[in-house]
Amino acid sequence: MNLTVSPNRDMMSLTGSVMAVEAALETKLHFFSHKKRGSVQIVRASQGYSLPAELSRDVVMVGDLLQFPHIQPQLLSGLDGVAEDSFVYGWPNTCTGAIAQYACKGRVTPGVLSARYRYPNATADDEAVIGNSMAVAEFAEQYFSTADLVAFQSACDVPNIAVDTLIGGKGETPTVEPALDIEYIKAVAPSVPLTLVQVEQYSILDWANQITSLADPPLVHSVSYGNDETQQSGPGYMFSVNTAFMKAGVQGMSILFASGDEGVCGRENCGVGSSFPHKVQFLPWFPASSPYVTAVGGTDFLGTVVGDEQVWPDGGGGFSNTFDIPAYQQEAVASYKARSDANLPHQSLWNSTGRGFPDISALGGQKNKYCVVAGGDVEGVAGTSASTPVVAGIFARLNGQSLAAGKPALGFLNPFIYQNPSAFFDVKVGVNNGNPAGADFGGFTAVEGWDAATGHGTPNYDALVIAVMDSVQEVLV
Repeated sequence: MNLTVSPNRDMMSLTGSVMAVEAALETKLHFFSHKKRGSVQIVRASQGYSLPAELSRDVVMVGDLLQFPHIQPQLLSGLDGVAEDSFVYGWPNTCTGAIAQYACKGRVTPGVLSARYRYPNATADDEAVIGNSMAVAEFAEQYFSTADLVAFQSACDVPNIAVDTLIGGKGETPTVEPALDIEYIKAVAPSVPLTLVQVEQYSILDWANQITSLADPPLVHSVSYGNDETQQSGPGYMFSVNTAFMKAGVQGMSILFASGDEGVCGRENCGVGSSFPHKVQFLPWFPASSPYVTAVGGTDFLGTVVGDEQVWPDGGGGFSNTFDIPAYQQEAVASYKARSDANLPHQSLWNSTGRGFPDISALGGQKNKYCVVAGGDVEGVAGTSASTPVVAGIFARLNGQSLAAGKPALGFLNPFIYQNPSAFFDVKVGVNNGNPAGADFGGFTAVEGWDAATGHGTPNYDALVIAVMDSVQEVLV
């Protein structure tokens, strides 16, 4: 068997014959394929595995042996025309190209985002700050089309919608997820070089180890993937992923994950109407529930103009069943729980000692879908897969402010976020329930300050720049 040790010297990869691996782990390996994607085969164990006693004390987990790759669900997309009420919205359509002039009317476009979150509109004259960088991650047959990016750039009058560096393979059939991620992170921060990290199968651990092993990793990472904590292969896997996240933070990286699009009940619907082995309870989303990432929730506009926002009911949020409340959010979480207007769900449904998420939010709901070019067509796309690259792009711009002042990148964002709650637009209306049909468990209510529906709210770039520069001045002093 061939052994490779990761650059961080905390992970080993073994390659060997099927017979050798089966003997070493006392298991049986088989080829598996997805019934809807039969062209792709993977090798997994068909039963449990074991390690020799003298090794088991030193091995946390054996990855990618039992867990099947995540299949990205269908995004909340589709735009054959526009909603009948889309013409009443009080903002101009900034996507005026031939393919988008009608289809993007009443939708979220780059101009709507810059107006709401107060960052300057991008121009072709914007120059990159030396050392600044950002990335998006895509998994399992999710690919982009350069033609789609060019069409979006032209239609919505934004500069430099392109992937600057590609890590991993590139397929032939473009899909919506990469189009959304790339088009909107670059629409927000076009001058920041973008890396696309393409991972063949869904493994957050593989992706995290890959980026922490890079000689010069991108500073901001946007990831629009995840699933329920209960759908992971076990706590050992999640804690191993956390270790990789901690290494990323020490290396100066900011990692942002989508909080999910199934409200508080996750993909397994709180266990309702299934053979779910546990009691009926809310199902938090991982990796968004990790204390070492920044979780991004979703909002809708409260009215029909660019202004105040409300909770998107299907946006993920709540409290982890695996990880304790981290120190940086203890005060905020305690204040939320103490509020009478929080109308907290019954205590049996959620873990009061768990890490609360999301940390912040952005537009992502279905009231005003994002206008995206994918596969040559214009589509309306919703979900925290939309809000996450937008927030990531904003923090990439903020990194540029810090780097230009001669100071380091922001790195792990959550301490900064919780120390500067006034730098965000507070969201105080709505509940993230997303409950399965026939069940009414309630959800988490948005209130003044941090809450488990939208976190600290949505970005106010003007205020965030001041907060970043104040922190820079403190370092200089």
